[in-house]
Amino acid sequence: MNFTSPIRSTISTGIATGMVRMWSLVICLTMAGITASSAQTSSTEPQTAASAVTLDRVVAVVNNHAVLSSDLDDEIRLSVLDPGRGGLGVLTRKRALEQLVARALIQQQIRQEDEQASDPSQAEVDARLVEIRKELPACVRQNCASDAGWSSFLTAHGLTPERVESYLRYRLEILNFIERRFRQGIRITQEEIDVYYHDTLTPQYAPGEPIPTLDKVSPRIEEILLQQKVNVLFDDWLENLRKQGNVEVLDPALESPDTQGGAGSGGESE
Repeated sequence: MNFTSPIRSTISTGIATGMVRMWSLVICLTMAGITASSAQTSSTEPQTAASAVTLDRVVAVVNNHAVLSSDLDDEIRLSVLDPGRGGLGVLTRKRALEQLVARALIQQQIRQEDEQASDPSQAEVDARLVEIRKELPACVRQNCASDAGWSSFLTAHGLTPERVESYLRYRLEILNFIERRFRQGIRITQEEIDVYYHDTLTPQYAPGEPIPTLDKVSPRIEEILLQQKVNVLFDDWLENLRKQGNVEVLDPALESPDTQGGAGSGGESE
């Protein structure tokens, strides 16, 4: 049995569920596209602009931060890079909005606390990109480790290298923030490690299958228990952000039961 620690993948793949639950992080483009056309005229006739055409619309507002319909489309496209979505099917627009709301609340708090140290370095972003191209199941099937395979993968999913790098950067930003804010001060006792080893790990092995010794897997068990405690602290913190914030869903089709009739008061369900 391959016993691996889920510590980093747990945080980075679902910022809303424990972690991240998280997390997946989209930068909202607060703009509305307007096009104007002019009728063909003679040299003596003035050109007249056609009426403006709205190309995008606001579907939700999170503490004065607009979430656009195009942001939902972007989040759905980027979900292919989330290893935690394996087997879950296509990301729905309602779920995409839930992720974007949680992400906006977290990023606003990061900015408020001026957590400059949470900014990921280019080396971190590059390393994460290498992992994605080599280990993401969807990428492995398309040989993303090669430049040709990676280019084909991006084209097939409507993505660009710049958009992917931006996506990985803000996911790492949140990961760094969570680790800095919630991991400090947490201690795992030897008794907790022993209990996990005997009650959780060893029962997963079939009779006769070799079981790794406690001293060999203790560091990884400690990471798992640490992550569980971080997730509890993070969930409580994010719930408080939702209660204190002001989340208004403007598209009735995207409302969850908890937000209907009270979105403006700050409620936003998971």
